[in-house]
Amino acid sequence: MARRGLTPEKIITKLREAEILLSQGATIAVASKKIGISDHTYYRWRKEYGGMTVDQARRLKELEEENTRLKKLVADLSLDNAILKEASRGNL
Repeated sequence: MARRGLTPEKIITKLREAEILLSQGATIAVASKKIGISDHTYYRWRKEYGGMTVDQARRLKELEEENTRLKKLVADLSLDNAILKEASRGNL
C-alpha cells in the first residue's frame, strides 16, 4: 500500500529541522535519519522546496492547480476549434 505524501507545509518544517541539525555539525545522512526521511528524499525536497516559506509553498500549489486547469481548458478549446474547422470544410 502506497504512503500518502506529506503536505508542503510539513515538508518545509522538516527541511528547517534538517537545516538546524546541519548547522549544528550533523551530516546529511544523520540529519535526514533524525527527521525520518532518506538522503534521496532530503535532496529531492531541498531541490523543490529549499528556501521557500509556507506561504510561498501554498501559492505554488495553487498556481500549479490553476495551470493544470488552464491547460485542460486550452486542450478542450483547441479540440472544439479543430472540430469546427473540419465541419466548415465539409459545408463548402
